Amino acid sequence: MDVLHPDTEYAGFLADGRFMIQRSRSSGTYVFYPRIAAPGTGARDLEWLEASGRGTVHAVTVIPKRDPKDSYNVVLVDLEEGPRMMSRIDDCANEDVRIGMAVTARIVTENGKPLLVFVPEAV
Repeated sequence: MDVLHPDTEYAGFLADGRFMIQRSRSSGTYVFYPRIAAPGTGARDLEWLEASGRGTVHAVTVIPKRDPKDSYNVVLVDLEEGPRMMSRIDDCANEDVRIGMAVTARIVTENGKPLLVFVPEAV
């Protein structure tokens, strides 16, 4: 049986339009970035589960470019399940991205590869 590397599995899920994260069966703790063992415990009982896609912006910075339209944001998002991940916020002006903002995950394609980004949660 071929065992895929967790990064490859994660990318495959994104390519299928699914945002999946891992959870330790023994502790119930969710894990992100994909790995083969749970941080802290070393438990190798990680399973893939569909993420809710909901999160909250924990931190934000804007990377300025010479042409302001090329500037972009980088955020840390606290997922509803617990893990924190780095991404960006789309469909929102960089200056409107705020700490505490509720966001929802979206899978986009860039350079022929799936990528997980976030958009402001619809109010």
